[in-house]
Amino acid sequence: MLKKIFRQISRSSSDENFLHFTESVEVVISKILSLAMIWVILLSVCDLLIFLAKEWATHDDNLLKDTLFVIFGLFLNVLIALEILENITAYLKKHVIQVELVIVTSLIAVSRKIIILDLEKKTAADLIGLATAIFALSISYLIVRATNRGKD
Repeated sequence: MLKKIFRQISRSSSDENFLHFTESVEVVISKILSLAMIWVILLSVCDLLIFLAKEWATHDDNLLKDTLFVIFGLFLNVLIALEILENITAYLKKHVIQVELVIVTSLIAVSRKIIILDLEKKTAADLIGLATAIFALSISYLIVRATNRGKD
């Protein structure tokens, strides 16, 4: 009887069972992250709509002049959140992190930073850092895309 218990314990702790357990945990966590990201997207859209409604209600002549960059930033926040949700759902479908999607999401995030950038408050080092990040992400995207095309 003791032998039987030891065999059962050794079977349950096999690499295959452990990997199956790990994969199940990853799927559950990915689903929780998906739900959380959907909530974030809904809140971001509500924030954007409330901001637009407030700006429209005040209807200042300088509406677009003064708040255009804020509006762009809010729109890009929603777009970035949608891209992150796409990354999570792609993982759930294929159980592989798609590096190309991650790089595109990063490019959108850095682009957002540049679009809403207040040049009067930034130094040359800040601009060089953003330019370097965009250059590195762009080269990475080209390499990953070329590699993926070679596999197809």
